[in-house]
Amino acid sequence: MQERTRRIWMTICGVMICGFSVGMFNFSALGLDPFQVFVHGVFYILPEGAPGFGTVYAAMNLLMLIVIFLMDRKKIGLGTLINIFLLGYVAEYSSLLFERLIQEPSLPVRFAFLLLGIVIMCFSSALYFTADMGVSTYDAVSLILSEKKKWKFQICRISSDVFCTVVGFFFGATVGIGTVVTAFFMGPLIAFFNRTVAEPLRYGKAKD
Repeated sequence: MQERTRRIWMTICGVMICGFSVGMFNFSALGLDPFQVFVHGVFYILPEGAPGFGTVYAAMNLLMLIVIFLMDRKKIGLGTLINIFLLGYVAEYSSLLFERLIQEPSLPVRFAFLLLGIVIMCFSSALYFTADMGVSTYDAVSLILSEKKKWKFQICRISSDVFCTVVGFFFGATVGIGTVVTAFFMGPLIAFFNRTVAEPLRYGKAKD
């Protein structure tokens, strides 16, 4: 398989799987990932009759897209567009699917969905980061800061996650154990999957 074809598939699969993992977070009801906390916070303060979450998610990303375009347009690509227009809807409908399949889940089941969701989200993020065909507007923030300021990606990611969590919480979004875990451990876990899975998949071996 040619490298470009691998990159395209890594991007498509990465973003769509990421949306699925957000649905797992929603179903667990133990705390969303930090950016979802932020978006849900904005969604909760909107007046009655406002668009659904998927539409609000897309609108928020379009606003952030303008900022990313001005900072580093190279981060915008196929992955960005899929993320903006599809991820929110994949998350919304996969969450509804889980609720229909498993009604009144026990705490252990919800906790299992949370842990699985965290691992899957980090794995999928590593796939489309390394594919380098555009990332989500939120992910682009940490990557741009890491590259331009020469700061560690893990530190940039933790900082942006904490910021989104605090803002979303004050807007009324639910913060739980899942939010705390992702805010402090997603960065290192994404870096791990980058090194052990995504880079070997794209380059044939781990990148030096």
